[in-house]
Amino acid sequence: MMHEKAKELVIYNTLSRTKERFEPLNPPYVGMYVCGPTVYNDVHLGNSRTFISFDMIYRYLMHLGYKVRYVRNITDAGHLEGDRDEGDDKFAKQAKLEQLEPMEIVQKYTLAFHEVLSLFNTLPPSIEPTATGHILEQIEMIKKIIAGGYAYEVDGSVYFDVKKYSEKYDYGVLTNRKLEELMEGTRELDGQDEKRGRLDFALWIKAKPETLMQWPSPWGWGFPGWHIECSAMSTKYLGTRFDIHGGGMDLQATHHTNEIAQSEACNHTDPVKYWVHTNMLTVNGVRMSKTAGNGFLPKELFSGDHPLLDKGYSPMTVRFFMAQAHYRSTLDFSNEALQASEKGYKRLMESLSTLEKLEPSDTPTLQIGDLEAKCYDAMNDDFNSPVLIAHLFEGVRIINSVSDKTASIGKEELETLKRLMHTFVFDVLGLIDETKSGVGSDVIEGLMKLILDIRKTARENKDWAMSDKIRDELKEAGVEIKDTKDGVEWRL
Repeated sequence: MMHEKAKELVIYNTLSRTKERFEPLNPPYVGMYVCGPTVYNDVHLGNSRTFISFDMIYRYLMHLGYKVRYVRNITDAGHLEGDRDEGDDKFAKQAKLEQLEPMEIVQKYTLAFHEVLSLFNTLPPSIEPTATGHILEQIEMIKKIIAGGYAYEVDGSVYFDVKKYSEKYDYGVLTNRKLEELMEGTRELDGQDEKRGRLDFALWIKAKPETLMQWPSPWGWGFPGWHIECSAMSTKYLGTRFDIHGGGMDLQATHHTNEIAQSEACNHTDPVKYWVHTNMLTVNGVRMSKTAGNGFLPKELFSGDHPLLDKGYSPMTVRFFMAQAHYRSTLDFSNEALQASEKGYKRLMESLSTLEKLEPSDTPTLQIGDLEAKCYDAMNDDFNSPVLIAHLFEGVRIINSVSDKTASIGKEELETLKRLMHTFVFDVLGLIDETKSGVGSDVIEGLMKLILDIRKTARENKDWAMSDKIRDELKEAGVEIKDTKDGVEWRL
């Protein structure tokens, strides 16, 4: 059943460069395709941010009542060293370095990718196809593009003819750049290049004798280019035109531009209604990259094992930190920002624990007013998670005031507040309470009960020194205890 707020959702469309009301092509069904990882290396935080952002979008669309088919591919073939169709396939290169079969590389890094996203509590996609599992679909698409006159074969390789395509279609529509401007940013062909035009790109690449991953085709043994896989798989699972295509903004100029060209040349329709892109990561104001030496792998961020980190940060702290910036804005990593997010996340989790203990009053002194509407308005404004979080902390303030007995709340309002907080914190933002979940949480609860029982005995025996020692050493270990009239409360 569709939520009444569904009709108010607007999203920013990279294609039109404006916010547009979200109207699916075939409501209530939504087709969403997100470019997945190239599994020849560890997943980095830039990828993680993209997938966490689309996990939130996926969650919210489902919460509104849409039936979402979320497709996220695995690139395990055809990704060369550069975007000019040169060099070795990266999987084959990594396989040679590690002395493994290419599909062992794929399996190793795919499992690692899933493990990282599981730590961030992302939901699995509806379908996760691989490039190697869809070679036939890619070949068929290339054949149609050739038949339409938009590609040509040279000595076993097939290239997309950008100039011919541009006679009918706008090749730079996604980035709002003219063909002449794009040409200025590319190098001249050196006479040895098989391509006719500087912007032409490979659909199929002739395999060298030593190429580890190659398949038969009408043009000889070879492997697909990087871009064709997404066009083939999105068409197969979502149709020739679907609702949302996402990825990092670094994919706009080449990968997504070429996707549009391939799909339009083959299927004679623009493939996507809404293009959605996440922004980049920076570290202390400098763009995150391997060459700058400021790139973090998620496991380094969790352990703190990196020269730029003061300490490690939990997966939910990092997810909460990412949600505090809009997906289209630059996100800057710093120890100060992460530590502030850590405090904010803990405060939010503590308030939700407190919320469960609140009792309604027959003489309420406060109401939550339009808090629920504000939360929906924030998410309906292009998934504005930072504004949502600000409103959720209004809820935290209400919870604390009731807990401190400075205000009271009625039964109906309390139930609404519980539903509101749980829906947006857990179901939409995708956070989990790390103090109450995961391996060892029951053990921690048991140990804390034992320690607090020992402290209680010490206080009954008026052994104040022992009582204070337990309290102080727990605090040193990161556990805060608070004596109340109802007993002792503790929190990490």
